[in-house]
Amino acid sequence: MTSINKRHIYRVQFYNGGQIYEVYVRSIDSADVYGFVELSSFMFTKPSQVVIDPSEEKLRNEFGEVDSAWVPIHAIIRIDRVRKEGTAKIVEAESSNVTPFPIPLPGKK
Repeated sequence: MTSINKRHIYRVQFYNGGQIYEVYVRSIDSADVYGFVELSSFMFTKPSQVVIDPSEEKLRNEFGEVDSAWVPIHAIIRIDRVRKEGTAKIVEAESSNVTPFPIPLPGKK
């Protein structure tokens, strides 16, 4: 029996600036920088589609040319291994029941 080398697809949700980003990547790793998760090989739907989601377009502009992104581990909400790629999106955190981990602001005591 021949084994087929399937590459996994991951859906990652993380908190970023009052919004929840949901992206699809092929690679997740613990980063060399302590407290960060490395995301790489970002996946986006083909731009040839007639209807383009503005939040996906924003993510494509932000991460389309990025080789690797380091996300703080406390900003990660969820990581799922999925069977197929979906549409990347941004959701306002206020409309969600997700509460981000408290982060002390620099200079505030």
